[in-house]
Amino acid sequence: MDWKTFQALLSGVNKYSTAFGRLWLSVVFVFRVMVYVVAAERVWGDDQKDFDCNTKQPGCSNVCYDHFFPISHIRLWALQLIFVTCPSFMVVMHVAYRNDRERKHKAKFGEDSKLYNNTGKKHGGLWWTYLISLFAKTGIEIGFLYILHRVYDSFDLPRLVKCEVMPCPNVVDCYVGHPTEKRVFTYFMVGASALCVVLNICEIIYLISKRIARIAHKIKQHRRHVAVYHDQPLGPSLEKKIRASAPNLSLQL
Repeated sequence: MDWKTFQALLSGVNKYSTAFGRLWLSVVFVFRVMVYVVAAERVWGDDQKDFDCNTKQPGCSNVCYDHFFPISHIRLWALQLIFVTCPSFMVVMHVAYRNDRERKHKAKFGEDSKLYNNTGKKHGGLWWTYLISLFAKTGIEIGFLYILHRVYDSFDLPRLVKCEVMPCPNVVDCYVGHPTEKRVFTYFMVGASALCVVLNICEIIYLISKRIARIAHKIKQHRRHVAVYHDQPLGPSLEKKIRASAPNLSLQL
């Protein structure tokens, strides 16, 4: 996989993100993608060759490896990184849609006419798109953590597994290659994923609380204007109009 192209695609999300979103993107690329590319891929380079069983029975080692490691950690993390960053493209596509609408609007009504004050500002539909992308990223992170824990029964990696799957003749001891190193990387990647979940939840709380505060401020401002309007004394011209229209009002009633 070309991670540089992947990073270039996601770099456009950074300018539309909040502080929490920028921090999330930094954690993804520095603590997950970089660690994955530089170190983790080499540790899990050829995991099946490092899986050694104390038997010469043909096919036993392959079957035992498939039984205990149905999917490699490194491939599962690659899928997780791809899926967890996909919702961010929803925001980029929504902004691109707004830019296209703005361009067509200016072509029709002139350059001075504006459909949006700022196409990248999180208002209206873009706010909802951004919020949905956060919920999607959080759900995907939790889902992959659950899959990893479910497939391997825990986040720990044993040094020795006992296999009695056919065609093994009896209970066979199988040894995992580089177990301590793999355990360290597993805990690191799980911790980075958990940190991303926390950042997503913080950003969701921040966006919703900011939206509630903005709505509350608008309501307070509206009530203040209404109160000022009612407290203003009537001018002489307005008072004459009201008196002149009083007989007509009485007739209508």
